[in-house]
Amino acid sequence: MTDAQETAAASSLRTTGGAPPDDGGSTAPPVSGAPTPQPTPSSTKESTAQPTPEPTPLLEPREGIPPVIADEASLAATIAAFAAGTGPVAVDAERASGYRYGQRAYLVQLRREGAGSALIDPVACPDLSGLGEALSDVEWVLHAATQDLPCLREIGLVPTRLFDTELAGRLAGFPRVGLGAMVESVLGFVLEKGHSAVDWSTRPLPEPWLRYAALDVELLVDLRDALEKELDRQGKLEWAHQEFDAIASAPPPEPRKDPWRRTSGMHKVRRRRQLGVVRELWQTRDRIAQRRDVSPGKVLSDAAIVEASLALPANVHALAALNGFGHRMGRRQLEQWQAAVDRAKALGESQLPQPGQPVAGPPPPRAWADKDPAAAARLSAARAAVSALAERLNMPQENLIAPDSVRRVCWEPPVPLDGESVAGVLVGLGARAWQVEQVTPVLVRALSV
Repeated sequence: MTDAQETAAASSLRTTGGAPPDDGGSTAPPVSGAPTPQPTPSSTKESTAQPTPEPTPLLEPREGIPPVIADEASLAATIAAFAAGTGPVAVDAERASGYRYGQRAYLVQLRREGAGSALIDPVACPDLSGLGEALSDVEWVLHAATQDLPCLREIGLVPTRLFDTELAGRLAGFPRVGLGAMVESVLGFVLEKGHSAVDWSTRPLPEPWLRYAALDVELLVDLRDALEKELDRQGKLEWAHQEFDAIASAPPPEPRKDPWRRTSGMHKVRRRRQLGVVRELWQTRDRIAQRRDVSPGKVLSDAAIVEASLALPANVHALAALNGFGHRMGRRQLEQWQAAVDRAKALGESQLPQPGQPVAGPPPPRAWADKDPAAAARLSAARAAVSALAERLNMPQENLIAPDSVRRVCWEPPVPLDGESVAGVLVGLGARAWQVEQVTPVLVRALSV
């Protein structure tokens, strides 16, 4: 048994500022099909209040900082070691968000019983599909899996089974689900902080950063085991498995249409000509950032793009007077941005973008009262019912059911309005079986009012 497991075993779940609230004192009526709440150890009358021990700082990995794998021979040895290991494998990845273009991985961390920890440089070893194949039948443990899976997929690491400790914490009712908060509240250890937002494309990586990276997977399997027990205690383990399966089987997301529309401050831009300037400046910036492999924000800020679109500068001199195009920008840079502005100004009316984006589905809820007062009333009732159910089940509303699914059902309820038809709509919108079972009855009641 590891130190972390011994600490977790000392109490079924620690309560240093992050455990789920006691679920044994709810006075709400039971929900059909919901798990029967069980009192936590701290809420039983027989238990004696004990002072919560101070969390223990976790300063060094168990076997020390592993060497960075940066050649094929070392990678082959690592693959063999992890293939021979036992139990789940903890996986994490570090990106260089805010420094480099895109979201590629610059360090991959793994840990498995019998293999220890490994730090792999995916720049030196860009094809990790051999490792992925060796672990294809193994459960992968990740924290906030959807954040790391895209960059892991790019280098050949694609799990078929996973356990997401962040999502598990949400389903179990933890108010704070960051990795550090979860490790502290569940296992009683304090992880090192301070290196999550550094430039992981730096080479060589400093030793303190490598220590931080290794510690991120040090207790991930221990955390998984403790959360599995807690979910089972609450009757939610099968729900979690359905969520994890949905993440593992989800296809890669489609490329975002018109990504330039997500420029911060776009709400200020009203006219089509101004929208054209935003689009041209955004696309020019994106090409430069991709070529230089730097974050687009380091090339030109969103605020500067919006400023230029509103001002429609006539020349380089006018552009240089705007915020974001100050004296630190060279003449050549100013000319390239002014050229982008001029290209947008020269577009014909038919070539200019339309304001807003085509919306598939119902309009924004704020417009419902005017467009369809009955639908607005249905939405209000449904939101209140879902909120109350989420509170009884002790989880965030968005994890109980996607808000967009609720809006779609309320905007155009199925006919006839009954449990079967509502369940069919929810399934078609991607809801998992447990969500359909829990939410359908309350939605039918809310929509029938």
